[in-house]
Amino acid sequence: MNNRAGSFLWNLRQFSTLVPTGRTVRLYPSGFCRPKIVYSNWNPRKLLSNFDNRMQSSIRYLFQDALLFKSGGDGFQTKGISTATVLTVDRLLCPRRLSFNSKHFVSDNGLKKNFHHEPSNEDVLTKRTKPTPINCRKLSQECNSLSDVLDIFSKAPTFPSSNYFSAMWTIAKRMSDDQKRFEKQLMFNHPMFSQLCEQIMREAKIMHYDNLLFSLHAMVKLGIPQNTLLVQTLLRVVQERINECDEKCLSVLSTILEAMEPCKNVDVLRAGLRMLVDQQVWKIERVFTLQTVMKCIGKDAPIGLKRKLEMKALKELDQFSVLNSQRMFAVLAAMNHRSIILLNECSKIVTSNIHGCPFKILISILQSCRDLQYFNIDLFKGIADYVATTFDIWKLKKVLFLLILFENVGFRPVSLMDLFMKKAADEPGFLNVKSLVSILHVYSSLSHFHKCWTHEFLEVMASALTGSLHHISSENLLNAVCSFCLMNHFPLAPINQLLQKDIIHDLLTSGDVERNVHKLHVLAACLKLDDVPGHKDTHLVLPQLPSMPLQPHAKVAEVLSSLLGEGCFSKSVWLPHNYYIDFEIRMDANRSQVLPFSDVDVVTSATNIQRVAVLCVPRSTYCLDSTHPRGFLAMKMRHLKVMGFHVILVNNWEMEKLEMKDAVTFLKSKIYSQEALSTADINLQSTC
Repeated sequence: MNNRAGSFLWNLRQFSTLVPTGRTVRLYPSGFCRPKIVYSNWNPRKLLSNFDNRMQSSIRYLFQDALLFKSGGDGFQTKGISTATVLTVDRLLCPRRLSFNSKHFVSDNGLKKNFHHEPSNEDVLTKRTKPTPINCRKLSQECNSLSDVLDIFSKAPTFPSSNYFSAMWTIAKRMSDDQKRFEKQLMFNHPMFSQLCEQIMREAKIMHYDNLLFSLHAMVKLGIPQNTLLVQTLLRVVQERINECDEKCLSVLSTILEAMEPCKNVDVLRAGLRMLVDQQVWKIERVFTLQTVMKCIGKDAPIGLKRKLEMKALKELDQFSVLNSQRMFAVLAAMNHRSIILLNECSKIVTSNIHGCPFKILISILQSCRDLQYFNIDLFKGIADYVATTFDIWKLKKVLFLLILFENVGFRPVSLMDLFMKKAADEPGFLNVKSLVSILHVYSSLSHFHKCWTHEFLEVMASALTGSLHHISSENLLNAVCSFCLMNHFPLAPINQLLQKDIIHDLLTSGDVERNVHKLHVLAACLKLDDVPGHKDTHLVLPQLPSMPLQPHAKVAEVLSSLLGEGCFSKSVWLPHNYYIDFEIRMDANRSQVLPFSDVDVVTSATNIQRVAVLCVPRSTYCLDSTHPRGFLAMKMRHLKVMGFHVILVNNWEMEKLEMKDAVTFLKSKIYSQEALSTADINLQSTC
């Protein structure tokens, strides 16, 4: 008996706690009810006497699919109970409420008894009007526009409201850009759009976390301004509930943050994501999720977190698909982390599966390699050979885009550039000002020539530039003419227009003035030193270039001192037209004897003197993985020869590797002519 009484009192306490007598229910447009507690004249001592009368209505509210009844003439009105609107509380609409079996309840003797309710006319009406939950996929299939989704929402709103936003984004993805722009404007002007926004803000704290993220993702993609109350509210709720993040949510959240502009709530959420990833990185199972997270954490993420993610990626390397390997370049570039091991392994997979690779992927890989300063010759050759092999299926503009990226990393794809040169000469119709300037820049920067097609190619380019002079900008004209100068080709019409006073004044007063001044100096040097008809006496009054403190290569200076002795060479020599050489040596005409600078005046004829320019050059002055000089170095060598110099190139990185003895031998072979060296060897043998 005591056990039964204890059980009865325990159940009584549960009902008194969970179901207060005074209750009003506010009806929201989505069909979800949020009960509001109203405490009136409620006396706990009267609970036992009124328990039988109120048990039915209380249980009906708590049990699933129960009905909340409005007080009226039919009864169910009890002192202390506030009125409530008729509403069905569906299980799908209340994901976080308690679940009971509506057919049974526990009686005071501990036995389970059936509880039946005879439905009234009002019950039947409510069940018929209960909104049916709408699936996002079904909604996106049935609707053809964003307004259609909002119309359905206005007729029978259901929980969760995230389905409506997700459906609208799914529909928008199927549209063209113009149609999407028009539909978005209709969406913003729709009378139900603001109500949907209010509804989802009310539901934010109770809907499932993945639905919350999907709705925020859809809002960002649909172009809802980030500074609105709607977006900022959802960002705050996502922050508060971030511990509910599973692997799927982690991927969605990373995608959202990647698409959003920095602001206070976004920065806080990104910091929370970094902490979460740092704790759960080893639990991530899918490579796609791992890469999405890596791409999102940002370039300013702690280096420890970057290395931890790198180790996780290396651990999962065996599970990498071809798509994962292709995507890893952009991922590492997004987090600004240059993992050579990871990049090398992905390069092997990409190169071996290069056929059929989409154009976007090729562009992304080359852009990422440029940003990461990662130069893999096998990867670049693989991409270039694939495009050259399938050249006929590519549009010339796409090939040009690839060539621009190859130029950015300093790689010269000879076969591909030859094919493009011939195709551009045969079909110049695709050329506009932008593509013309880009083509000239690529070919001049990489100093690429073909023995058969170069002249025809340059003539076609010059003709296209001449035809564009009436609408080309001053800066584009300067860039194009400077590229022609690097390739030792001088079309008169563009040069004449560039030399007009108003254009020169425009270049010296607007845009990147320092860069413009440098290119105008290049033009001035070419007009003086190269064979440009009608412009031999042209003089440009230009500002001086900023002087740069340059130090000659220390090891080369030491080697020259050991080989020639002091006083037989000059350091850091500035020549006309702003040309700088590291060392100058003066020799006889046959380059068999070095002349000390004090003895040069004794020589009566300048034809008996051979000036030698020693240039210490870095690796960047050559095309990648070759000794082919790039544009400015090639032009400098050409102009130094015009000024009477014999040019010797000394590669800095190779000189550093040589021992002193080997360095002396190397420079000796470069400075003295072959005949002089052969004669010296014969004399040495005869002496011995």
